[in-house]
Amino acid sequence: MQQWIVEIAYDTTSGPKKATESFYLPTVDDVRRAVFENGGHVLSIRPHERSPIERLFARSTWWQVQLLRGIQFRSTATSPGVAFWRIIEAETNPMRQNILAPAREALARGMGVIDALKALKIFDHGTIAILAASEKANKLQEGIPHAIHSVTQKRKNTRAIAGTMSWLGFDVITIVQSLFWGKGMVLEWFRGNAPTNPAELEGYLSVVGNLELTWNVLIAIATGAGLFLAWTVFSYWINKGKTDWPTARIVRKIPLVGGYLRDLGFADSMMAASRMLRGLVPIGDTLKQSSEATTVPEVSAYWTDSSQELERGVMLGAALDHKPLNRSERLEVASLSDLTQVATVLESIAEMRSAAAKTKHSLIVWVAFALTGVFLVLAFGSAIYALTVMNMSLDSMMGGLMQGAI
Repeated sequence: MQQWIVEIAYDTTSGPKKATESFYLPTVDDVRRAVFENGGHVLSIRPHERSPIERLFARSTWWQVQLLRGIQFRSTATSPGVAFWRIIEAETNPMRQNILAPAREALARGMGVIDALKALKIFDHGTIAILAASEKANKLQEGIPHAIHSVTQKRKNTRAIAGTMSWLGFDVITIVQSLFWGKGMVLEWFRGNAPTNPAELEGYLSVVGNLELTWNVLIAIATGAGLFLAWTVFSYWINKGKTDWPTARIVRKIPLVGGYLRDLGFADSMMAASRMLRGLVPIGDTLKQSSEATTVPEVSAYWTDSSQELERGVMLGAALDHKPLNRSERLEVASLSDLTQVATVLESIAEMRSAAAKTKHSLIVWVAFALTGVFLVLAFGSAIYALTVMNMSLDSMMGGLMQGAI
């Protein structure tokens, strides 16, 4: 589904009139058909686009939390869909109106509140999964606080990682700048003050060459890592809401980071599945919905495979008992036979995966500190190495001066 901005000409008794309307439909042909059914003539069609400021504001956790709280408070006396519609109708800020326009179109066409929230493309899959699970269990108002907790917890994790990386990045950038701007001057001085003794000259030039190579390698590594990190952050920001893209696949191949994302995916999807089962949602719908609760393909494939096994008549415990669950988790689900036990077991696995994700998060931070420490040691070590080279040159110069004085 896509929102389209359409310029339309209508025939009226006073002549043709031009209007601009928005449609939330899959294709351009569907838009043309809808305009024709309304008695209009299409002048132009373009996809709905947000400005950079609107994208930044819409994807802020503050805005997401405020929107969810508004739906929660207003849904005490009416349905969540009507509550969301009233929030949209009451909005007077043009920027927020533009952000909420896709949801408005979705609700106007009779879609549910979850489809309207998906149309905004501002919530991650874990948050949408919690809301969808609660909505399927007819307990959306009770599920919104859990969704808000998920949003705020992920914000804390993101801020912790961002703060650590910013501090480490500042240290590395400072060292790299010193190496980059001082390298030419220092190496030029070394080459201009080489020893005159042929026996010392060869070793001196070898040392200077090794020093230059070390600095070039350090600068290249730091520059490459910085560019990759900046591109990764930008790619995740512009692709928020998508299930998979090239940068995400590259990041998942990083050993520790890939495990961290997999644990988060299982924690979100397991908790969503548990919530749906406690709300008496059928097991088949629960498995299918859980596969959409994460952007990690490996986790999504787990739920899809489990659903297919269940459809073939396999017992529930056996359908859930396969990789990528670890040994202890598989032992828990293999003995399941009663649906009343499934929600408790899935919730337990979600808590264990969440704890494992926190451990990996801390480990990622410490590994980043260690790698940065290694880089700084190499940078300072090369600086000390440069001082020894300088001493070699000064000793040679002083020796030549002493010989000239004698």
